[in-house]
Amino acid sequence: MDALELERDPDDPRPPFQQVAHVLRAAIATRKLEPGDRLPSFTELAERFGVATMTAQKAVGVLRDEGLVVTRQGRGTFVRQRTERAVGLRPHVEQAFESGDVSIDFAGFSAETLHGVVQEPLDKIRAGRIGAKSVTIRILLPDLSQSIGLPSLAEGGGTDSSEVRKRMSRIVSRSTQSIADAVEELAALKLIEAGRAEVRVFQTSPLFKLYLLNRTEAFFGFYPVVRHSVAIKGEPVEIFDPMGKDATLFHWAATEDPDAIPTQYVSEAQSWFDSVWNSVAKEYAL
Repeated sequence: MDALELERDPDDPRPPFQQVAHVLRAAIATRKLEPGDRLPSFTELAERFGVATMTAQKAVGVLRDEGLVVTRQGRGTFVRQRTERAVGLRPHVEQAFESGDVSIDFAGFSAETLHGVVQEPLDKIRAGRIGAKSVTIRILLPDLSQSIGLPSLAEGGGTDSSEVRKRMSRIVSRSTQSIADAVEELAALKLIEAGRAEVRVFQTSPLFKLYLLNRTEAFFGFYPVVRHSVAIKGEPVEIFDPMGKDATLFHWAATEDPDAIPTQYVSEAQSWFDSVWNSVAKEYAL
């Protein structure tokens, strides 16, 4: 942000707050300000643009109303990441780990992507580079011990296969066990005050993935069903598979306005997760 040219056009006839909003909007559109980047404070913006602090605040309010930025209480204003593939989740997870008490809820298929994005922040705690006090991770997955529709054999238009489900169960076990081991190790080493990773399963088909970060941010995406070949007992088998790496995630961040649509979305998504977790979901032994 420091390298950006932030100044108003002296010939621009629009009110100062609109001029400031225009410059910031252009920086976002041209990706000089990347999704997840933090904007300078209102005071810093006022100094850079030569305007009053209230003018800078009003300009940022315009961008917030347009859905280009989001303000997180006590942390500042950030460029919103509306749609991003799974890799775009990483900076948001890392930011979530900068809070004292970290809470991550995940509902999806295998938790492979979750494992990938939490591994680095957990390593940073181990190295003393992040000072999180507690880490709580809840993982909600389909019960692969019974027929759930997907994944399935491509032959016959989607026939259930216990062998296909067993293959997926092995992947799930690797991902979830690794997450649990890392969190529990940090707690055992007293690098965090408390750490818990828990997995529950319920009977459902994996149609979407949902991440909830510190109960203030939600990422949601649908699993596209892809036909491809996998090895079952050493032989190639064509299956229909929900592909997490191909899911596009939509980002919602709660604001201080309880009536704002993003705030309501995060609240409802969290309520859905909690309701399933506390009702039909059962413990998955790691």
